[in-house]
Amino acid sequence: MSTPRRRSPGKIKVVPIRSSAVAAPPDAEQDARRQLERVLGSVAFRQVDRLKRFLNFIVSESLAGRGHQLKEYVIGVQVFDKDSSFDPRADPIVRVQARRLRARLVRYYREEGGTDAIVIELPKGGYAPVFKHRDAAAMGRRSIAPTLPGQNTIAVQPLTDQSPSQDLAYFCDGLRQEIIHRLARLEALRVLAVGPGIPGVPYAGEHPAHAAMVLTGGVRQSGDRIRATIHLVDTATASYLWSESIDAPLTEPFTAQELVAEAVIKQLEPRLIDAGQRRGARRPAENLAARNLYLQGRYHLNQRTDEGLHKALEFFEKAIVEDAQFALAHSGLADAHSLLAHYGVRQPSLVWAKAASSAAAAVMLDGNCAEGRTSLAHVKATQDWDWHGAEAEFLMAISFDPRYATAHHWYAMSSLVPLGRLDEALEEMRIAQSLDPVSSIVARDLALIHAYRRDFEAALEQCDHTIELNPHFSPAYWALGVIQEQRKDLDEAIAAFQRAIDLSPHSPRMHAGLGRTLALAGRKSLAVASVRTLEAIAAQRYVSPIEFASVRFALGQRELGFGWLEKTCEDRAFDVLALRVDPRFEAEQHDPRMQAILRVVGLA
Repeated sequence: MSTPRRRSPGKIKVVPIRSSAVAAPPDAEQDARRQLERVLGSVAFRQVDRLKRFLNFIVSESLAGRGHQLKEYVIGVQVFDKDSSFDPRADPIVRVQARRLRARLVRYYREEGGTDAIVIELPKGGYAPVFKHRDAAAMGRRSIAPTLPGQNTIAVQPLTDQSPSQDLAYFCDGLRQEIIHRLARLEALRVLAVGPGIPGVPYAGEHPAHAAMVLTGGVRQSGDRIRATIHLVDTATASYLWSESIDAPLTEPFTAQELVAEAVIKQLEPRLIDAGQRRGARRPAENLAARNLYLQGRYHLNQRTDEGLHKALEFFEKAIVEDAQFALAHSGLADAHSLLAHYGVRQPSLVWAKAASSAAAAVMLDGNCAEGRTSLAHVKATQDWDWHGAEAEFLMAISFDPRYATAHHWYAMSSLVPLGRLDEALEEMRIAQSLDPVSSIVARDLALIHAYRRDFEAALEQCDHTIELNPHFSPAYWALGVIQEQRKDLDEAIAAFQRAIDLSPHSPRMHAGLGRTLALAGRKSLAVASVRTLEAIAAQRYVSPIEFASVRFALGQRELGFGWLEKTCEDRAFDVLALRVDPRFEAEQHDPRMQAILRVVGLA
């Protein structure tokens, strides 16, 4: 008899509810079906009928002992209504939907299902689900971070005993519990269970983890009377939102606690609702001209052309001249500076300070502005390589305005992609596209996410959609060239890059893409000619070093290639963010020099 392996505390324990060819025991099947109903009825699965059918089918088949029969053909016919001629090799619908289902399950258990006892997973490489039981201890220790959806969250700190004899600890603790009890009854507010003495719940000292607001204070005594001084603190800006002192007699502790708590809630309730429910409301532009200039700037920014980025910069600067207190204009200016560097129009070192200062100005003018928070998050990711700080800002921006597509878009491309969290990035990009379905850059970047996940067929399909959306959008043809190169269809890749050059003749990125593909196709003299073109462009303007690196690697010149990659890192060029997942550099991933670069960026 084999010795069972010991589990480390806090891990998820795999429980074999069923074997692939044997039906599940009655109790286990009942538990699994209840969990299935819970997942299917969740918000995460509310509007994805095909995924619900998919999950319901594979779980039901597995519990019936037919998990070993779950093949692509069966699922295509039974779930997606394909006819008998369905060929999984030609139609990837099952594989595509399986990836979506995995991402959706991850999202469910990250948000609504964080305390569920049973976890349903769909392992890669198959279609038979796996059921896992969480340890109770692990459930107790889970992070509260994923459950923070917005700014309607508050934590109540232990109140300090400031009496001369230090004998009011019992009163302070009781008063805190009474305040928590009253706050928890407000529907507009969520009270986070953070504090010492709560088993399994994280506590971060003076700054309870992930609370948008903190209630703190102390209690003093004079004779038979106490004075409770309460402060409300905004954790995002580390500033006091409100403060109040309440006096009460100490002869009846319960009555005194209730009086103080009632007075606190009476003062706080309107402020909390304003801070929680309406914090995302942005200050309207008092100057209509400023708003119109801002909107024109956003339009040109979304074109992602050299001319468009310069025009966007001009419009945002004009908007600020019209209204220097207009936070959105400062956010737009930060984004314009950032994108001028990202697209190689200007040298990063020349614009980073401007981008950072404009983003900071936007947040200072309106700390609840989703656009400003997104700009600041983008700077933290692309300039500072502060991955933790950037993600926190992105999530804050999304909580302020969940319908701001750029927050989801940049969270995916500037935070999740560098960290290799591609399933989450795909989900965020899908949200961004649903919010802005006519955005060419969102559609293009969704194709890149598929490419980073090595799903080149889905990437190709998405790229075709992007070109249909905007046939004159050169970045879409660049992405098409990269994808066709990975599919080994080099002639199609060359044609795509040539079309991109026709649309953007002065873009170094397009010439580099063509040169790289020509090198891979064995047409080295033409590839070298592309390098010469890049050098000529570099004499006139900034060219990201990664463009030279991509061609040099394709020419087999690895030393030169790594030299240019190191220069990419030194310049803090935007392209370094995707090095970990970019298929063009897959062959270099295990080279110590690549690992050294990734360590500098914080991505090793």
